[in-house]
Amino acid sequence: MIRAAALVSGDGARLQAILDALYFGELPNFELAAVISPEKDCGAMRRAVNAGISAYVVDPDLFPTITTHSMAVANKLKDMDIELVLLLDYDVSLGVIPYQFKNRIIGTWPSLCPAFEETEGDVCQAVLDRGCKLTGASSYFADSDGRVGSLIDQRAVVVLPNDTCESLSRRVMEEAEWSLMTDAVRLFCAGKLSVQNNRVLITT
Repeated sequence: MIRAAALVSGDGARLQAILDALYFGELPNFELAAVISPEKDCGAMRRAVNAGISAYVVDPDLFPTITTHSMAVANKLKDMDIELVLLLDYDVSLGVIPYQFKNRIIGTWPSLCPAFEETEGDVCQAVLDRGCKLTGASSYFADSDGRVGSLIDQRAVVVLPNDTCESLSRRVMEEAEWSLMTDAVRLFCAGKLSVQNNRVLITT
């Protein structure tokens, strides 16, 4: 059984996909042991509590630097014997965490990386502004800077002529990010993911 923790912020829509997969028994050998957030009162924390998941707040305002805050989060993860970390809308720098959980931090990015990988601000708005006809999402292992590292998988989403930033963001999440995250977790827990020369290999 792989003990995992989710680092969360915001409304918890991406966390809900993991909670739903757990409820329906779609993630064998996976235990969501904890949810950690920089925010006390956010939708993600409420969803975790309602699902019976242990929820912890590590407030960045209580620490003098990003490094000391990330060290506190990393120590909390180690104290709970966490083996896998999920990034679910976490909006605080990972700091030192990737050094202690190399190739054990999984996230998603709302584009087909490397396209729009360095975008500051709303990625889907950048996609619309560029006039793209196709976008999607990517699942990845975080690199040493906590950004998109080795790509696990990608899924395409068609950009519709009447899409707004809100409608496209929602569809990218529902049609790509949710399934990419749950698939990556399932493969990791089955021991089917390995990283060689920054490339993720998936064994069948």
